[in-house]
Amino acid sequence: QLACPLDLGCHSVRIISPTLVAEYAYVLAVGGILYTISDVEELHLWMAKHLAECPMFEKISDEELAADPLIPYIRDSSEDAKRTEKCQLNKYLAVFRRIEPKDE
Repeated sequence: QLACPLDLGCHSVRIISPTLVAEYAYVLAVGGILYTISDVEELHLWMAKHLAECPMFEKISDEELAADPLIPYIRDSSEDAKRTEKCQLNKYLAVFRRIEPKDE
C-alpha cells in the first residue's frame, strides 16, 4: 500500500484499484495468476472486491490453492510475512486468474 496523505484511508492510492486492475489485466497473459496477501482485513476485502468485479479475472478456488506450491512462500517468506507471524496477526490471501471475458 502506498502512503496516504493525512491518514485519510484513501483507497484510491492502493496497489489494487479499479483503474489498476484493468492495467493488470492488460499486461497479464490469459492464465496468469495474480496473488494478493495482507494482514489488514479491510485492505484484503478492498483488493478482492475490485478483482472480483473485473470480468477479466476469476477467483481461484481454495481447493486449487491447496495444490499451489507458491502459497507457502507467499505466506511465509517476506519480511512482512515474518513480522505478521511474530505478531500473531492474520494473513488474508486472495488469488485470481486472468481469463478471457465472457461474451454476454
